[in-house]
Amino acid sequence: MSIKKRVLTWLFLLLAPCFGLHAACVDNVVLVHGNTGSPSDFQNTYNLLIQNGYSDAQIYAPAWGNPYCAACNDHNGSEETPVRNAITSAIASSCTGHIDVIGHSMGATLAALEVDKLGVASKVDVFVGIAGAFHGLWSCGTYPFNVPTLTCGSWGLSVNSPFLDGMAGHRFGTRMVSIKSWVDEINCYYGVCTVGGVHTSTIDGEDSSLTYPYGHYQLLWLTASDQLNLLQ
Repeated sequence: MSIKKRVLTWLFLLLAPCFGLHAACVDNVVLVHGNTGSPSDFQNTYNLLIQNGYSDAQIYAPAWGNPYCAACNDHNGSEETPVRNAITSAIASSCTGHIDVIGHSMGATLAALEVDKLGVASKVDVFVGIAGAFHGLWSCGTYPFNVPTLTCGSWGLSVNSPFLDGMAGHRFGTRMVSIKSWVDEINCYYGVCTVGGVHTSTIDGEDSSLTYPYGHYQLLWLTASDQLNLLQ
């Protein structure tokens, strides 16, 4: 390398921080997909984060659960480990010391559980639950009746399951936001979205909620810009 190039390189490294030519110091973000989903379900969200100054290293998107058997996954055991590790690592490497968490569907309740069990709600600036079933799914029945699968069992999403009842009223972040729909084909079984008078995607004690006329997966894919805005 010539002396001129060395000087220019040195000047760039010296002045880059002054002109914002580095990754911004923002909360690391954890993106948790739903049952039998994959990290790529958050591709629209990921793209917008990158376009708005986040680096790849600031985004954690763990893959969890059996991707081929929806009825085999619950919120206990091997499903927990990748999400717990992502949250722990995201906090440890965060330049702010805090993180933001966005979960979709069963990923929302799983992320909430891990935040709760780790006792790190105070480290989560924003928790966003998209199409989560925080009050259970009528398609899973009411615990302990009509819960033949793990997904609907005691650690699953049956109405009044011990798992859901155990998290009721807990906080999962300084600010909690739900994103929901009244035409969600998964959460609104036979057109009924409410459990105990509230939409099942409502997070107890939430600070706000956004409602859209979208289906269960469109709630994730088509709201990326609003997800980004919620993290600001």
